Amino acid sequence: MHHFAYRDGVLHAEAVNLDALAGRVGTPFYCYSTATLERHYTVFAGAFADVNALVCYAMKANSNQAVIATLAKLGAGADVVSEGELMRARLAGVPADKIMFSGLGKTARELSLAVDEGILCINVESEPELELLSSIASAKGRPVNISVRVNPDIDPKTHHKIATGKAENKFGIPFAEALALYRLAGALPGIDPRGVHMHIGSQITELAPFKNAFALLHELVGSLREAGCAIEFVNLGGGLGIPYRSDEPAPPLPEDYARLVAEQVGGLGVRLLFEPGRMIAGNAGVLVSRVLYVKRGASKTFTIVDAAMNDLMRPTLYEAYHEILPVTEPAPGTPTIVTDVAGLGGDSQFVKTVASATRLAWLPGTLVIATCRQPLRPASSIAASVSTVSPDCVTETTSVSGPMRGER
Repeated sequence: MHHFAYRDGVLHAEAVNLDALAGRVGTPFYCYSTATLERHYTVFAGAFADVNALVCYAMKANSNQAVIATLAKLGAGADVVSEGELMRARLAGVPADKIMFSGLGKTARELSLAVDEGILCINVESEPELELLSSIASAKGRPVNISVRVNPDIDPKTHHKIATGKAENKFGIPFAEALALYRLAGALPGIDPRGVHMHIGSQITELAPFKNAFALLHELVGSLREAGCAIEFVNLGGGLGIPYRSDEPAPPLPEDYARLVAEQVGGLGVRLLFEPGRMIAGNAGVLVSRVLYVKRGASKTFTIVDAAMNDLMRPTLYEAYHEILPVTEPAPGTPTIVTDVAGLGGDSQFVKTVASATRLAWLPGTLVIATCRQPLRPASSIAASVSTVSPDCVTETTSVSGPMRGER
């Protein structure tokens, strides 16, 4: 559920008129709804309210400072992949013991910072990283908790560019080699192997891949304990999909996912860690841009807007779909056209062809939005509070800036 709807013929983010906001800040801009961010977090976290669990927001989804601070106030942890994200999380109020550090290419400086901060754990991706971390932690005399990211070779049935749990992917340690690496970790100075990490991909829209992955995770934890590893937490990653199109089946709900987690790993007696990102931020915001020109080519019509691929990369990067709507609500029966929406830069197509765009939406000067596909709801069901996200960490009455990026 999101908090964007037409009121008196104009699209609003909660109580904020997007037409008026565009007049204040100019276009293009991103507007995020605090109420939507809060609801998405509380629904996901609430699905695990009766177990020992920590939800760490995957900051790659949107690292805007006001977004992070909004979630930190609700008790969220953070999943970070860089020194910058770690510092932003701390600045936003996320406690160090609620921060996990993920990613393949952690530098010595980043690992050193993570050790100094005393974060919850570092998700190790390779033997060389483990050895480097050991040398840093032992030199500082500060042992560090780690989990090893294990690659289960499971197809998440998502776009190939955001699949991370197959043998051909660069992420994690092969399942068959995990036990040996944990033995090495237990023998290295400064390393405390307390967890297991598994993240198989993003925008996963069915539960079967999770079930297969979690079954292997359960098996691995048993083997590690038999080998003497004191496993205290398991990181189940993120990846639960969100709806983009109304003509496709809806992804599983958080409560469905929670039931599966309970069935597969509920008996391990461990703390459960999660890394949702897209699920929390994906449809909590809109990109507002203005139509500049309508250009009729030899075989198709192009609508040129003042946003471009650098503002919304997903369609060009891997054919992602985003619904496009006019900020001013078209009257019933308004004629439609077929058009490609193109940006200012060198991208050949900003978004995929829009098959039922209203003529009103494509007049020069018209404001349009790109959003995650979910039906807009009547204004009567919208909460009264709103928040704005701005790049300088100022939270006003609506959120400006902070792109819909990241694929966790």
